[in-house]
Amino acid sequence: MEHELKEIIKKCDDAIKREDFDTLLNYYTNDAVLVVKPGKTARGKEEIKNAFIAIAKYFNNSLVPTQGEMIILEAGDTALVISQTLLDTSKVDSEYTMGRRATYVFKKNSKGKWLCAIDNSYGTDLINN
Repeated sequence: MEHELKEIIKKCDDAIKREDFDTLLNYYTNDAVLVVKPGKTARGKEEIKNAFIAIAKYFNNSLVPTQGEMIILEAGDTALVISQTLLDTSKVDSEYTMGRRATYVFKKNSKGKWLCAIDNSYGTDLINN
């Protein structure tokens, strides 16, 4: 049986592709952190939404994220997701890698719903920068 987080991440990827950032934010905690790029983070839903709007613009509104192999480590109400994240876009001159080993941290809220607390598509590559 697939872990429910795989389906949630798939829904998030679809929302990013469709640029439906209001729906996307339903999957984040209020105090979530998004690594926009090495050295730059967005904190909270408003900053995260603005970051995704800027990211979409950077990628000529053609960004399509998908996940490859995924490992989920769960402890109580917290889960670490390590994922091969693949980005497809019509932009050919991006300075950022299109294949990443992302790390995401999810927390279950009081209603048992998984929400993303830390969204780091760069994974441990942040150490190199």
